[in-house]
Amino acid sequence: MISRSKWLEPRHMVNVCDRWNKDKTDNLQYAFFNGVGYETWENIWGIWNGITERDAEAVRRVAKIERRFHEYLVSADWEPHTPTIQYGVFASKWPRSGRTLWTMVNRAVYNIGGGQLEVAAQSGMHYYDLWHGVELAPEAQSGKTVLAFAMEASGYGAVLAQPEPADASLKGFLAEMQTLNERPLSAFPKAWHVLPQKIVPIEPTQPATQAPDGMVRIPGTPEFVFEVHGIEIEGGDDIGVDVQYPWEDSPRRHHSQKIAIAPFFMDKYPVTNRQFADFLKAAGYRPADGHNFLKDWKDAKYPAGWDNKPVTWISLEDSRAYAKWAGKRLPHEWEWQYAAQGLDRRAYPWGSQACDDCAPPREHGRDLRGPTGVDQFPKGASPFGVMDLTGNVWQWTDEFQDEHTRAAILRGGGYYRPAGSRWYFPSAYQLNEHGKYLLIGPSKDRAGTLGFRCVKDAE
Repeated sequence: MISRSKWLEPRHMVNVCDRWNKDKTDNLQYAFFNGVGYETWENIWGIWNGITERDAEAVRRVAKIERRFHEYLVSADWEPHTPTIQYGVFASKWPRSGRTLWTMVNRAVYNIGGGQLEVAAQSGMHYYDLWHGVELAPEAQSGKTVLAFAMEASGYGAVLAQPEPADASLKGFLAEMQTLNERPLSAFPKAWHVLPQKIVPIEPTQPATQAPDGMVRIPGTPEFVFEVHGIEIEGGDDIGVDVQYPWEDSPRRHHSQKIAIAPFFMDKYPVTNRQFADFLKAAGYRPADGHNFLKDWKDAKYPAGWDNKPVTWISLEDSRAYAKWAGKRLPHEWEWQYAAQGLDRRAYPWGSQACDDCAPPREHGRDLRGPTGVDQFPKGASPFGVMDLTGNVWQWTDEFQDEHTRAAILRGGGYYRPAGSRWYFPSAYQLNEHGKYLLIGPSKDRAGTLGFRCVKDAE
């Protein structure tokens, strides 16, 4: 229960992080006992792990005490596990310039009252129950001087001893804590609830009877097994990780559902620089937030020889604008996967084994080399003849929202992932994997490894 870093050097400020725990009690008590910081982290890179009302209120009260009496918490004379009277109650003693602070935790799951601390008998010493905001009167018990007060189940306590009466500032603090404790922590709900998500609807297009130029017909099916999982670095299989599809009652990492898919047409290749340039010229499109827009273009022109490479540095909004202009839309993720996988649940568009000749070579260096041409790896075709699905650039599909964040699902696993750290966005080459991409704003969402392709509904 003792922070070793803090014990070796009391001035060392530790910050406790338990971002994935649903119940913060253990680690918040650890922080208070050791007089260290505590990170209140709810939005974990776009995954919401909300702090319960009870924990939030406990954090508020602990923070008020630690901030008010921070000078004590770096005392060179810190005494962790100073003696207490009650079983299950633990305390740290923080002496400073003739005054003493105790920070205390009740590890028992029941309320504990009565004597808590034995103190030396000192004439003129004043004692204050900081948690409840009241002055304490020392009691004589069996020849000892005892401080008695209540501690809630799985709760907290703090006592200040000083030789002078409370001044106006301390009285104000005590009054504030007294007001807070009109509602004990037990009055606040401690149940954790998952935050539901909603998929952003995609408007259907005008249906086509024949395959438009550059598109491939994908036949409908009544029984596509849509099986996919997120590649988030953290979170395990906790509820709330990844996304929540319309048929699910909560977000989760692993998904499996048999669904019917209507026929549609899909672009044979991702949208290229040449096609996007035609769109800009015809539609006069200019994004409201233009930072990083087509970042690898110069003077509104893509680099020489890049005609047939997938356009990148375009946001979800940019992609939707192009699709609308073309009379198309972005694919739902399950449509993308079906077009890549067919019905045999293969691992890659071309089959069940990795293939060096079916997708661009991977890049792990410090610099982006740029994507390859969309038609350079014909062996990578899907069962329906759709090309360049995996290993070149990530591709935009569905968007999901909750009360706090927006995220998009990326498919295709781009060629580039820098090495040297596990924290870089993982690759998702296999067709049962997807990336969840936190949306911040168009200028930050654009990337040199992210493109798109479109679909069109069929009659």
